[in-house]
Amino acid sequence: MERFCIITNQFKDENNYMTDRVLNYLRKAKKTVCTKENDGIQVADDTDCIIVLGGDGTLLKAARDNRKSGIPLMGINLGTLGYLSSVEKENMEEALKMLLKGNFQIETRMMLAGIITLKSGEKKDEIHALNDIVISRGGIPHIVSFRISINGHYLNTYHADGVIVSTPTGSTSYNLSAGGPIVEPNARLLMLTPICPHTLNTRSIVFSANDKVTIRVDEGKKEDIQRAVVNFDGEESIILEAGDEITIRESELTTKIMKLDDISFLGTLHKKMAE
Repeated sequence: MERFCIITNQFKDENNYMTDRVLNYLRKAKKTVCTKENDGIQVADDTDCIIVLGGDGTLLKAARDNRKSGIPLMGINLGTLGYLSSVEKENMEEALKMLLKGNFQIETRMMLAGIITLKSGEKKDEIHALNDIVISRGGIPHIVSFRISINGHYLNTYHADGVIVSTPTGSTSYNLSAGGPIVEPNARLLMLTPICPHTLNTRSIVFSANDKVTIRVDEGKKEDIQRAVVNFDGEESIILEAGDEITIRESELTTKIMKLDDISFLGTLHKKMAE
């Protein structure tokens, strides 16, 4: 590898301390390096590796901004809890040494694609996510009815604060907080998890990666305003009115994550659960 780009979360790297350390290390090794702040960054197509300094949120944004490039990402964790940013900052130099020696593996993670269809029939542009697509009630002070269909067949209507559709990579994010299962990140499947459902028997459901999940904001009582907000990896907020829907499927795009050690996902999970 010869060409690198460093994307940094400026709020987590005070005075660019870690950025400068990574930059100096790579330049001493005679590598070509560019640096960018994580603000809608698209790197050059001939980049061999994107090094992301921050937390999982920073890496998610870098993955979405560069989703069509196929460039692998390596995350150096400057946050508190990192599943995607697997390199801890105190191990930075050892990780870079392994990277330059070619001692790494590349994991290919599935992504989601969501397309919104308005009640009028108008379709919006498809949007992609690595972790999850979340449909929630936003600021509406009451629960919303979400009508769920799988491959065009009605499944159930959730009366809830929201619904999460997650990839295996996103299973340790909002899905986990909402009581959903933890899944090995290299698997291919979709998880549907309600947020604070207004029932006692609602659970997460796991679907094949070949399935399509359609979520429609149902009409509510006459005095209630039915509205929801769609977020893609915590960003790209779009308002849905009653009758609007989103269909979610596996994306044809993937994200490549660099793995530099022999620690399995279960080993990482054990470490995080013990913290």
